Amino acid sequence: MIIYPAIDIKGGRCVRLTQGRADQETVYFENPAEVAAQFHAAGSEWVHVVDLDGAFGGEPQNLAKVAEIAALGMKVQLGGGMRTRAIVERALAAGVSRVVIGTRAAESAEFVGGLVAEFGSKIAVGLDAKNGQVAVKGWVDTTGTGALALARQMDALGVATLIYTDIGTDGMLTGPNLAAQEAMCAAVGAQVIASGGVSQLADVKALGALARRQINLHGVIIGKALYEKRLTLTDARRVAASGVG
Repeated sequence: MIIYPAIDIKGGRCVRLTQGRADQETVYFENPAEVAAQFHAAGSEWVHVVDLDGAFGGEPQNLAKVAEIAALGMKVQLGGGMRTRAIVERALAAGVSRVVIGTRAAESAEFVGGLVAEFGSKIAVGLDAKNGQVAVKGWVDTTGTGALALARQMDALGVATLIYTDIGTDGMLTGPNLAAQEAMCAAVGAQVIASGGVSQLADVKALGALARRQINLHGVIIGKALYEKRLTLTDARRVAASGVG
């Protein structure tokens, strides 16, 4: 199970939001590449980046900052405002290894299918759920689509990676929604990356145990717990690799 440390960028700075709320912002680093370098030094090959300005506004605003992170030698998984083919191409040209489609996936299966046909495993879909229903546009709007139903549709299109975020736990440091993550893994054949709620090493261990039952649980995104020093990336990676605390 891979640990994906998270960097959320808003106004060019590294921030964290609580449950995705723009009015609940904490700034941790002025330069996102600074914390990315720390993650890289701790042995992380991947970093999960969200352009929050893109998520709220519809088009990414921080690709120059993302390119700085990619230039460190890290594989960047980027979401936030990836709503047109041209933007996806710009992100890949900036050094992004995997682009996460969120809002447009809920709107157009055809759009996602076309991207998968051309870019293959470089395309992931982000499934962000409030009470099991897909939320879009920076989690501002909730659709009437169930997360599991959309996941099955994306899986059928050949999407290789699904990122499942339980919004109710995101940034709350209350522990992941294990039941929801297990249901998602059981519903699809694609690899699943869990997101939301990790607060301590015990949570990483619990997800590792789930990954042994559901072998398509591929990774977990950790954000606020790292910034609040509830755990270290080194320890999280060790537990994820070994399955022991």
